[in-house]
Amino acid sequence: MSSLRKGIEKVEVGLKWDPSPIGSPPHDLDLVAATYTHEDPRGTPAYVVHFDSRSPDGTIVLNRDSRNGQGFGFDEVMTLELDRLGTRFTRVVVGVVLQQNEEPSERPKAFWNVASTGVRIREGITDLSEHDFSTVAAHSAATVAEFTRDADGAWVFQEIVRGFDGDLNAFTSAMGAL
Repeated sequence: MSSLRKGIEKVEVGLKWDPSPIGSPPHDLDLVAATYTHEDPRGTPAYVVHFDSRSPDGTIVLNRDSRNGQGFGFDEVMTLELDRLGTRFTRVVVGVVLQQNEEPSERPKAFWNVASTGVRIREGITDLSEHDFSTVAAHSAATVAEFTRDADGAWVFQEIVRGFDGDLNAFTSAMGAL
């Protein structure tokens, strides 16, 4: 690195939502992070971190996982230690996906079906971004952030909120191109 600028080092992504009304199926939203190498920065992720998983090197960890939105504050929290990621990684995309009902007869859920959604991205005590999914309300998944390495190797944050329709597998396959 030829610069003294450190860039983004460690971020926390928090996701919140209200539980579904009594008697209806629970809303289950999931944080997802996909890593990309310099050989394929917009294609297939090197690996994906989502519920009950962490990155192979421990740099991306889902610290808190909720299946129903019950609790105080942020229901799901993911930590990304970008400064510890190997140099072959040049891009990390973070998104949120709504788990769908098991019943094929039900309409797919979208963000507008879930009350009080919100995502916050922060480095230390500094909020980098806050979003309520209102611009992607008709979708079942969305990217919310992109972290890329600059020419000096420092990580840079960009808020990228783009909606997507599809299940977890389709979303994680497409995240790099969104």
